[in-house]
Amino acid sequence: MNANARPGTVGVPLPGTEVRVVHEEDPEREQPPGEVGELLVRGPQVFAGYWHEREDSARMLHDGWLFTGDIAVMSPDGFVTVIDRRRDVIIASGFSVFPTEIEEVLLSHPSVADAAVVGVPDAYRGETVKACVIVREGCGLSERTLTAYCSERLAAYKVPKIVEFRVDPLPRNLLGKVLRRVLRDEHRDRSAG
Repeated sequence: MNANARPGTVGVPLPGTEVRVVHEEDPEREQPPGEVGELLVRGPQVFAGYWHEREDSARMLHDGWLFTGDIAVMSPDGFVTVIDRRRDVIIASGFSVFPTEIEEVLLSHPSVADAAVVGVPDAYRGETVKACVIVREGCGLSERTLTAYCSERLAAYKVPKIVEFRVDPLPRNLLGKVLRRVLRDEHRDRSAG
Protein backbone atom coordinates (compact mmCIF):
# COMPACT_ATOMS: atom_id res chain seq x y z
CA MET A 1 0.00 0.00 0.00
CA ASN A 2 1.12 3.54 -0.75
CA ALA A 3 2.53 5.27 2.35
CA ASN A 4 0.24 8.25 1.63
CA ALA A 5 -2.89 6.09 1.49
CA ARG A 6 -5.05 4.93 4.36
CA PRO A 7 -8.54 3.46 3.93
CA GLY A 8 -11.32 5.88 4.87
CA THR A 9 -9.13 8.98 4.46
CA VAL A 10 -8.34 11.32 1.60
CA GLY A 11 -4.66 10.92 2.47
CA VAL A 12 -2.04 13.48 3.39
CA PRO A 13 -1.51 16.86 1.71
CA LEU A 14 0.54 17.00 -1.47
CA PRO A 15 4.01 18.59 -1.20
CA GLY A 16 3.69 22.37 -1.12
CA THR A 17 0.11 22.15 0.12
CA GLU A 18 -0.92 23.31 3.58
CA VAL A 19 -4.00 21.88 5.27
CA ARG A 20 -5.70 22.99 8.48
CA VAL A 21 -8.81 21.90 10.33
CA VAL A 22 -10.35 24.88 12.13
CA HIS A 23 -13.22 25.40 14.53
CA GLU A 24 -16.44 25.91 12.56
CA GLU A 25 -17.43 29.08 14.46
CA ASP A 26 -13.92 30.48 14.95
CA PRO A 27 -11.66 29.89 11.93
CA GLU A 28 -8.73 31.47 13.78
CA ARG A 29 -8.78 28.50 16.17
CA GLU A 30 -7.06 25.45 14.72
CA GLN A 31 -8.47 22.15 15.92
CA PRO A 32 -6.08 19.64 17.52
CA PRO A 33 -5.63 16.24 15.85
CA GLY A 34 -8.72 14.11 16.23
CA GLU A 35 -11.09 17.08 16.60
CA VAL A 36 -13.72 17.88 13.96
CA GLY A 37 -13.76 21.19 12.10
CA GLU A 38 -13.82 22.83 8.67
CA LEU A 39 -11.08 21.84 6.23
CA LEU A 40 -8.93 24.69 4.87
CA VAL A 41 -6.39 24.26 2.06
CA ARG A 42 -3.62 26.59 0.80
CA GLY A 43 -1.15 25.95 -2.00
CA PRO A 44 -0.23 26.69 -5.61
CA GLN A 45 -3.11 24.58 -6.97
CA VAL A 46 -5.80 26.51 -5.06
CA PHE A 47 -7.74 28.75 -7.40
CA ALA A 48 -7.62 32.55 -7.10
CA GLY A 49 -11.39 32.97 -7.05
CA TYR A 50 -14.53 32.71 -9.14
CA TRP A 51 -14.63 34.59 -12.44
CA HIS A 52 -16.56 37.85 -11.89
CA GLU A 53 -17.93 36.56 -8.55
CA ARG A 54 -16.14 38.68 -5.95
CA GLU A 55 -18.63 38.01 -3.12
CA ASP A 56 -18.44 34.23 -3.49
CA SER A 57 -14.66 34.42 -3.78
CA ALA A 58 -14.39 36.61 -0.67
CA ARG A 59 -16.56 34.17 1.30
CA MET A 60 -14.39 31.16 0.39
CA LEU A 61 -10.87 32.62 0.22
CA HIS A 62 -9.02 34.32 3.09
CA ASP A 63 -5.26 35.02 3.00
CA GLY A 64 -4.81 32.31 0.36
CA TRP A 65 -6.74 29.71 2.41
CA LEU A 66 -9.65 28.02 0.66
CA PHE A 67 -12.55 27.32 3.02
CA THR A 68 -13.68 24.05 1.43
CA GLY A 69 -17.01 23.66 3.21
CA ASP A 70 -15.95 20.13 4.16
CA ILE A 71 -16.14 18.97 7.76
CA ALA A 72 -13.04 16.91 8.46
CA VAL A 73 -10.72 15.53 11.09
CA MET A 74 -6.93 15.17 10.87
CA SER A 75 -5.01 12.34 12.50
CA PRO A 76 -1.82 13.08 14.48
CA ASP A 77 0.22 11.89 11.48
CA GLY A 78 -1.56 14.20 9.00
CA PHE A 79 -4.15 11.94 7.35
CA VAL A 80 -7.38 13.80 6.60
CA THR A 81 -10.81 12.21 6.83
CA VAL A 82 -13.74 14.11 5.33
CA ILE A 83 -16.85 13.52 7.42
CA ASP A 84 -19.53 15.58 5.70
CA ARG A 85 -20.34 18.87 4.00
CA ARG A 86 -20.76 21.85 6.34
CA ARG A 87 -24.09 22.79 4.74
CA ASP A 88 -25.44 19.28 5.50
CA VAL A 89 -24.58 19.22 9.21
CA ILE A 90 -27.75 19.12 11.30
CA ILE A 91 -27.86 21.28 14.44
CA ALA A 92 -30.33 19.53 16.75
CA SER A 93 -30.74 21.04 20.23
CA GLY A 94 -27.28 22.58 19.90
CA PHE A 95 -25.58 19.31 18.91
CA SER A 96 -23.83 18.86 15.55
CA VAL A 97 -25.19 15.76 13.81
CA PHE A 98 -23.38 14.37 10.78
CA PRO A 99 -25.81 12.77 8.29
CA THR A 100 -23.20 10.36 6.95
CA GLU A 101 -22.81 8.70 10.38
CA ILE A 102 -26.55 8.02 10.61
CA GLU A 103 -26.73 6.86 6.99
CA GLU A 104 -24.03 4.27 7.70
CA VAL A 105 -26.12 2.88 10.57
CA LEU A 106 -29.30 2.84 8.47
CA LEU A 107 -27.52 1.09 5.58
CA SER A 108 -26.21 -1.57 7.96
CA HIS A 109 -29.79 -2.73 8.62
CA PRO A 110 -30.43 -5.83 6.48
CA SER A 111 -33.82 -4.54 5.26
CA VAL A 112 -32.53 -1.13 4.08
CA ALA A 113 -31.58 -0.84 0.40
CA ASP A 114 -30.79 2.88 0.42
CA ALA A 115 -30.99 5.79 2.83
CA ALA A 116 -30.29 9.49 3.16
CA VAL A 117 -30.48 11.77 6.18
CA VAL A 118 -31.29 15.48 6.26
CA GLY A 119 -32.05 18.10 8.85
CA VAL A 120 -35.53 19.59 8.77
CA PRO A 121 -36.95 22.50 10.79
CA ASP A 122 -38.21 21.69 14.27
CA ALA A 123 -39.87 24.25 16.55
CA TYR A 124 -38.28 22.83 19.70
CA ARG A 125 -34.88 21.47 18.58
CA GLY A 126 -34.10 23.97 15.79
CA GLU A 127 -33.60 21.09 13.41
CA THR A 128 -34.41 17.43 13.70
CA VAL A 129 -33.11 14.34 11.95
CA LYS A 130 -35.17 12.97 9.07
CA ALA A 131 -34.30 9.67 7.39
CA CYS A 132 -35.45 8.90 3.85
CA VAL A 133 -35.35 5.12 3.48
CA ILE A 134 -35.86 2.64 0.67
CA VAL A 135 -36.67 -0.85 1.91
CA ARG A 136 -35.22 -3.90 0.14
CA GLU A 137 -37.64 -5.67 -2.12
CA GLY A 138 -39.47 -8.44 -0.27
CA CYS A 139 -38.59 -7.06 3.17
CA GLY A 140 -40.86 -5.46 5.71
CA LEU A 141 -39.70 -2.68 8.01
CA SER A 142 -41.54 -0.39 10.40
CA GLU A 143 -40.51 3.01 11.68
CA ARG A 144 -40.50 1.65 15.23
CA THR A 145 -38.16 -1.23 14.32
CA LEU A 146 -35.79 1.07 12.44
CA THR A 147 -35.62 3.72 15.17
CA ALA A 148 -35.03 1.00 17.80
CA TYR A 149 -32.17 -0.32 15.64
CA CYS A 150 -30.70 3.19 15.46
CA SER A 151 -31.18 3.76 19.20
CA GLU A 152 -28.92 0.80 19.92
CA ARG A 153 -26.14 2.29 17.79
CA LEU A 154 -26.47 6.07 18.07
CA ALA A 155 -26.76 8.75 20.73
CA ALA A 156 -30.40 9.73 21.34
CA TYR A 157 -30.08 13.13 19.60
CA LYS A 158 -28.87 11.39 16.42
CA VAL A 159 -31.75 8.91 16.12
CA PRO A 160 -34.12 9.94 13.29
CA LYS A 161 -37.29 11.54 14.66
CA ILE A 162 -38.92 11.35 11.22
CA VAL A 163 -38.67 8.33 8.93
CA GLU A 164 -40.00 8.56 5.39
CA PHE A 165 -40.24 5.29 3.52
CA ARG A 166 -39.83 5.92 -0.20
CA VAL A 167 -40.52 3.85 -3.28
CA ASP A 168 -38.81 6.13 -5.81
CA PRO A 169 -35.00 6.25 -5.89
CA LEU A 170 -33.25 8.96 -3.90
CA PRO A 171 -32.30 12.01 -5.99
CA ARG A 172 -28.64 11.86 -7.00
CA ASN A 173 -26.21 13.99 -8.99
CA LEU A 174 -24.13 12.72 -11.92
CA LEU A 175 -21.49 11.41 -9.51
CA GLY A 176 -24.07 9.36 -7.62
CA LYS A 177 -24.12 11.54 -4.49
CA VAL A 178 -27.50 12.01 -2.83
CA LEU A 179 -28.88 15.50 -3.34
CA ARG A 180 -29.79 16.29 0.26
CA ARG A 181 -30.87 19.79 -0.76
CA VAL A 182 -33.61 18.26 -2.93
CA LEU A 183 -34.80 16.12 -0.02
CA ARG A 184 -34.91 19.19 2.27
CA ASP A 185 -36.83 21.13 -0.39
CA GLU A 186 -39.32 18.25 -0.80
CA HIS A 187 -39.92 18.21 2.96
CA ARG A 188 -40.38 21.99 3.05
CA ASP A 189 -42.83 21.92 0.14
CA ARG A 190 -44.88 19.12 1.75
CA SER A 191 -44.92 20.93 5.09
CA ALA A 192 -46.04 24.19 3.46
CA GLY A 193 -48.67 22.53 1.25
